[in-house]
Amino acid sequence: MTKIIPITALLLVSFFECKEIPSEKSKGAIAETKEIQSSNKTISFTFDDGITSDLAGFAFEDWNQMLLNHLETNKIKAVFFVTGKNKLDKKGQYLLNSWNQEGHSIANHSFTHPNFNSVKNDTEIFENELNKTDSIISKFSNSVNYFRFPYLKEGANKLKVDSIRNVLKAHEYKNGYVTIDASDWYINQRLLKQIKEVGFENAEVAKFKKYYLQHLIDRANYYEKLSYELNDRHINHTILLHHNLTSALFLGDLIQEFINKGWTIIDADKAYDDEVFEHQPNSEFAGESLIWSLAKQSGKYEDSLRYPAEDSRYEKDEMDSRGL
Repeated sequence: MTKIIPITALLLVSFFECKEIPSEKSKGAIAETKEIQSSNKTISFTFDDGITSDLAGFAFEDWNQMLLNHLETNKIKAVFFVTGKNKLDKKGQYLLNSWNQEGHSIANHSFTHPNFNSVKNDTEIFENELNKTDSIISKFSNSVNYFRFPYLKEGANKLKVDSIRNVLKAHEYKNGYVTIDASDWYINQRLLKQIKEVGFENAEVAKFKKYYLQHLIDRANYYEKLSYELNDRHINHTILLHHNLTSALFLGDLIQEFINKGWTIIDADKAYDDEVFEHQPNSEFAGESLIWSLAKQSGKYEDSLRYPAEDSRYEKDEMDSRGL
């Protein structure tokens, strides 16, 4: 049975979607990186996972459609990297159909979302994970042979990375690289926690939106600057977002914020035509975002690259201080 959220909550969502966030100089962990002044900054949107559960009073079908509506309103096509385990039942098939029918590409994100840096998840398990989800998504007209590694972990040593890469090649798959990584999943996690504790109407949704926008613009600026230094040009970026409540609530605002900041938005399948995605890092530097890996491989950023590249630990203190 579809869950109905109170009309006041729906009005609040509408309010948060329309209200303009006042500009403020970012502080602490999310201080904005100085932007490169150019109209050639280019970004595309990709989404990971594929949740089929109700969230914070929103029925799954409703919040999923909210997310799709943001993309449709802005005439943007994404690549949706899905896990396969929860896509075999009625809700899972509904989810895949809803994205496929809207013209978005459906790609592979493994079956159970394992961490391939773990010793127990060997190449045989990787191939099984790849094939099981491939058998599900290949039936859809917009399926594409891109694989995105869960947690962006491609293997903890050269031998394993090379072995997994051979499996991808044998199955005619390419790495669905991320160039702009972030921690939207953590912001979503904390928003859901607050809503559970105090209810949607009493949650600081506007403050979460403000932090969400600042965080993602900051990370985009960071990886754009790093990428420009490495490539001596602007590349077609692929940002990693998740199929979750923050995307459903705030994606429209994020798209507008990128436009306001001078970014050009293109469809994600076109973004992958950029030759930068043919620059496969050496095996010993594989993992994290493509730009992080290439920067690590260059040997020029040893004093500035953090590991992991993005994580909740970098956002926790600032979010705590804001009461989020």
